[in-house]
Amino acid sequence: MSNDLKDILGESNKDIDNQALMDYLNRQLSKEQHHAMEKQMADDPFMDDAVEGLAQIADKGDIHTYVEQLNRDLQQQLNKKKKRREKRRLKDYPWLYFAIVLLLLLCMIAYLVIRHNMQSRTPGEGTRALKSSPISMLYQPPNQPH
Repeated sequence: MSNDLKDILGESNKDIDNQALMDYLNRQLSKEQHHAMEKQMADDPFMDDAVEGLAQIADKGDIHTYVEQLNRDLQQQLNKKKKRREKRRLKDYPWLYFAIVLLLLLCMIAYLVIRHNMQSRTPGEGTRALKSSPISMLYQPPNQPH
């Protein structure tokens, strides 16, 4: 974000002329300029709010101090958010990416080896191994007459 966008009532805001606002509040504008300012305030709610806020400040000499303080506070808040965002971001760890890819590759190889072994068995091998297992020896179905 550029510094121009972070500056409240900065020179980058072309829609609102700071000096014209101050002249309007101090009643130093001609009737035509005063009318043009009021028309602009009617068209732009942001400008209307700015004029209302500035009108509430008793000492007009303090406006510059308030603006500087607002800019400073805004800058601090934006810096805090930026630091927080940078902390949350996953840092670039090439060894971590390498480890993840290696682990996925090993899992795929293990899957393919197991699948190949399962397909290469003959159909009778599995039942023979099952008949001689210790569990099948414990359970023997009752003899049934033919």
